[in-house]
Amino acid sequence: MRHFYIFLGILSLALGFVGIFLPVLPTTPFVLLAAYCFSKGSPRLHAWILASPLFGPMIADWEDGGVIRLRAKILATSLILLSFSWMTFFSRAPLVGKVLLDLMAVGVLGFIWSRPSAKVVPEQES
Repeated sequence: MRHFYIFLGILSLALGFVGIFLPVLPTTPFVLLAAYCFSKGSPRLHAWILASPLFGPMIADWEDGGVIRLRAKILATSLILLSFSWMTFFSRAPLVGKVLLDLMAVGVLGFIWSRPSAKVVPEQES
């Protein structure tokens, strides 16, 4: 299973990299999946991705309470609205495809905004 997790982690990271350039392929979920797979298959690769200045803080936030920072939420929302709006209004896809795409955008945005924006620190009793 260790090799499977490493392979899946590398594949997820590659798909995340491609997602940087293709607006319909999300980068963040693939990077998070890669981090999860690396945590199961290779402590060295997991430490490497956590040390990444680009992805490390996002992964650490996610692993420590499912946090998506407000700045990331705003950026993701802006890019999703821009790309999905463009596809809705300017593509020649059938109406049912456009409606399904828009429903998917609403679902993704709902999930993003349902996550905490900062780590919740429990209050200590005095």
